[in-house]
Amino acid sequence: MTQQRHRAETEVRTIIEAWADAVRRHDYAGVLAHHDQDIVMFDVPPPFQSRGLDAYRKTWDLFFGCQRSSYAFDIEDIAITAGDDVAFAVAVMRCGPLDDTFQFRLTIGLRKVGGGWRITHEHHSVPATD
Repeated sequence: MTQQRHRAETEVRTIIEAWADAVRRHDYAGVLAHHDQDIVMFDVPPPFQSRGLDAYRKTWDLFFGCQRSSYAFDIEDIAITAGDDVAFAVAVMRCGPLDDTFQFRLTIGLRKVGGGWRITHEHHSVPATD
């Protein structure tokens, strides 16, 4: 792995960890900090698809209304692939109190814009059940 690629993966990891920490603190500004104005998100609860930063922000109203701050929003496993101007991460995360086992999948796509990484796509999902 080149030093430049390693640096890019470290930058992306730092952004995702800061985002997860902001979610735990119910910090809207922190949650939105690295998201692109034109973000597209697919989520578990409705709305199925959100387009744009304003719509993305509104999805957090529901989550923050149901989830107490400081509850776990932990990254259990993450893999990051980063190039010069595009990166993506796939993760397994845990949501809820420490004794809860609710896991969800997260995929994040990023673009390098003006020298910094911007999240342009976010997808939360859970396995289908019968």
